[in-house]
Amino acid sequence: MGSMVARWAISILLGKEVAAAAGVSGMVRAVAVVRGRSCYQRPAPGSFALVTIAVVLWLKAFHVVFVVTWFAGLFYLPRLFVYHVAAGEREGLERFVVMERRLFFIMTLGALLAVLCGAAMIVGAPGYLTLGWMRAKLLLVAALVGYHGCCYHLMRVLRAGGNSHSQRWYRLFNELPGLLLVAIVVLAVVKP
Repeated sequence: MGSMVARWAISILLGKEVAAAAGVSGMVRAVAVVRGRSCYQRPAPGSFALVTIAVVLWLKAFHVVFVVTWFAGLFYLPRLFVYHVAAGEREGLERFVVMERRLFFIMTLGALLAVLCGAAMIVGAPGYLTLGWMRAKLLLVAALVGYHGCCYHLMRVLRAGGNSHSQRWYRLFNELPGLLLVAIVVLAVVKP
């Protein structure tokens, strides 16, 4: 029974079939056995997982929800910048300032919670850091955080009325999170 639970845990953690998971170096030592009500278990030296299957699944579920929230904001905020630049009347400009500020708050909340859930999964299964696809994904997430910071800077510049970019520039700027999303999803799902 314990062997079956361990193989199932490996399969879920890797997102692959059990047979494929068993062939990955170091993953076979992963043990995620639920004892009583405890969700943590002392890992053996060199083991892969520190948390139970249920905890990982809940973290993954909320991670995905918060990533979707974050990306919704990352896709829409630069579009608001395009409309902000095109607006001419004072009332329209003030409306965009309010919309951008509210969206940025929601987007930042999604980003923080997505990063926290992702970090919790890594803390719970530190063996992921040994995988090349995970390191590449984390590098792209760092780029995404940088893009988020650029959005904040642009929002402040637009609020102050000191814009130096065209609508076309903002339209091109708006494409970057889409490219990052494709790369991150491919890394997380295909695990090349």
